[in-house]
Amino acid sequence: MDSILRLHNASCSYGSVQILSGVNLDVKAGQAVALLGSNGAGKSTLFKSIVGLASLRGLETPRPRLGYVPQHQDTDPTFPVTAYHVVEMGVLRSASWWQRALSMRKFRPQIMEALEQVGLADIATTRFGELSGGQRQRVLIARALVSDPQLLLLDEPFNGLDQTSREVLLDTITRLKKHGVALLISTHDPILAQRTCDWAGLIADGTLIRMNTEDAVERYAQATSFLREEISQ
Repeated sequence: MDSILRLHNASCSYGSVQILSGVNLDVKAGQAVALLGSNGAGKSTLFKSIVGLASLRGLETPRPRLGYVPQHQDTDPTFPVTAYHVVEMGVLRSASWWQRALSMRKFRPQIMEALEQVGLADIATTRFGELSGGQRQRVLIARALVSDPQLLLLDEPFNGLDQTSREVLLDTITRLKKHGVALLISTHDPILAQRTCDWAGLIADGTLIRMNTEDAVERYAQATSFLREEISQ
């Protein structure tokens, strides 16, 4: 499989403040990689560095076409737009000015295909605010997919979802992998990472440690247990 994103001895920083160093990461087409780590460990910083919102040194591949779903929704659920319109925003972001000047109807097949990929083509005309939390999350993933990314970055996609919505999202991730999309998934839930990801990276002490998902589950559980004990003392 081809490498979609490869970092070698990479560092991530905000200005002169270095957050991560010595990061080695190789994500291939059709592969899902989990990023585990406590709050403030640097997971979101790594994502922002890959997107270009923070400094990144050590990128060995051309920056891939990216889709990014941040941890906090940037679409107001009270705003009167449909699921279709939210995905359409992804087209507007990626299209050139002359493409935006043309009728948006030409992008309808592209938008509907993105909704189909996340299993929501049948609710395209439903108001975004009327959808469940899991459906909203999948609509935002469709918005990221509409620009045909090679790599999809999901920052804490399971947060706030009930068990049913989590299962549907896991199925969606599996389906995207089969379509050749590479995924980098930040999560606090190592069990979910174990179920859907090919390997995991544990971010701790300012770097990333690669391990299989089983070892990552055990290591992460030990780390969080230690932190709870420290806080309780």
